[in-house]
Amino acid sequence: MKKLIIYSVFLPALLVFWGCKKDNYPGAQISPYIAIFDIRALYKGSEVTLTTGNMDGSHSIAAMVVSDHSGGNLPAGLLIVQDSRRLSQLRGIAVPLGDAANDFVPGDSVIINVEGAKLNRVNGLLELVGITTDRITKVSSGNPIPINRVATNLILSDPEAYESTLSVVVKGGFNPLPVAGDVLAGDKNLNDGFGDLTLHTEATAAFAQQPLSVSANYYGIVFNSIGKEGQLIPQLRVRTSKDVVELSAVIEIAPVLITGFMSDVKGGDGNYEYIQLLATTDIDFAATPYAVVVTNNANASTPTGFPAQGWATGGMRTYKFNLYQGKAAKGTFFYVGGAGKMINGSSSTSMASSNWIRAFNYTTSDGDGFGTKTGGLFANSGNASGIAVFKDSVVAVNSKPVDVIFIATGGSLYTAGPPEKGYRITNTDFYDVKNPITLEDQQYYRSGINTLSFVYNTADLGYFNMLGGKYNASLGKWMKARSQNNVLLTKESALSEIEGEGATILQ
Repeated sequence: MKKLIIYSVFLPALLVFWGCKKDNYPGAQISPYIAIFDIRALYKGSEVTLTTGNMDGSHSIAAMVVSDHSGGNLPAGLLIVQDSRRLSQLRGIAVPLGDAANDFVPGDSVIINVEGAKLNRVNGLLELVGITTDRITKVSSGNPIPINRVATNLILSDPEAYESTLSVVVKGGFNPLPVAGDVLAGDKNLNDGFGDLTLHTEATAAFAQQPLSVSANYYGIVFNSIGKEGQLIPQLRVRTSKDVVELSAVIEIAPVLITGFMSDVKGGDGNYEYIQLLATTDIDFAATPYAVVVTNNANASTPTGFPAQGWATGGMRTYKFNLYQGKAAKGTFFYVGGAGKMINGSSSTSMASSNWIRAFNYTTSDGDGFGTKTGGLFANSGNASGIAVFKDSVVAVNSKPVDVIFIATGGSLYTAGPPEKGYRITNTDFYDVKNPITLEDQQYYRSGINTLSFVYNTADLGYFNMLGGKYNASLGKWMKARSQNNVLLTKESALSEIEGEGATILQ
């Protein structure tokens, strides 16, 4: 009797198990196509033969061709294809075809039967070996290839993920600065403000003698080689001369950089907020006046709505400091802000001995030209604040700053109109007056792709917002974009805590 009971309990479970084993998804069919992401995952350091077994029943890839051998700069005989079938993760792979690789061009949609091919890393590059042209079906041609904008630091940190994909490095430049006669041929350090990536151009490439640009977009395929310690070392190769899209032949050097700010001291803010700036050249403010403007877009700030006069809106929205006396030497910090000149509010370390170019009690005095006296220059609500530096003491609606940053995104900041209203930006590590891909105008914060901002810190803790980066004053370029290093100060903190390790430096 016991046995009968036991069987009666477990028999239904066994029937369910057998049923599931036989057909997990009744009526479903296995896709014949496997994502390149999944193909690459099968390689574990040694050669793998692809079968329907290890490809979970699939036998082909459906991909887009990105290689173009007409310029003579890609590894000969390699067809490069990519897809994003797995969770929209773009991945590419190389297919050695010999001269037949020249017959395919970017935008060709192809289906490749990969069953029986061998997956192996050859000269640093993962390849599908054993594919012949009779296993490739061209479905269509002239298809658009989505633009994959990638910062160099991402490629450098994960070269396997970007290998054999078409990527664009935006606002790329070179260090040292190109001089007359410098050409693309060879290995060049391409820098976009996030890292140095090798740009490789074969000496025999059709465009090898093309002059180097001051600033350009580089559309290219990422190829890897194996380093001495077995690591993957990436390089970018453009395919033709059309893959280099020049953005500027003129070097614009920002004479003043915004490198930090104290927006919310421990205790009352009034008269204790300040802005840290860095001179990239010797400046005599009596001879060359500047202005610093702070915008506060808290809900209570008036006038409300979109800023009709931009940085010159005034009222409780924008507040101006004129810089018309004193000097700042190249590579040194100077300060603008409240007359308190304390590092972290009342009863904290004095900063009076620092180079204060302009300081007065903004709680009792209106700004220089516009801005109503206020208990706080910056918004502490989570709505946006911003800082702009102008190479003139006169700031009007169309004035263009030499540097600008924003904190947070809330509030009435920008409208496309008509008429267009907002806070004008300039070309920085964060912003572009023209979209570097489409070349469309985007003159304001929150217009186009100008949406980056620093993070608002929790109120009343005494964080100094250190904006650490590396700026090349000869190239007029951020070699390392600013990042927000939040330094929690005490009342006893020293000046070295906001001017030392982590602060912006000139290269």
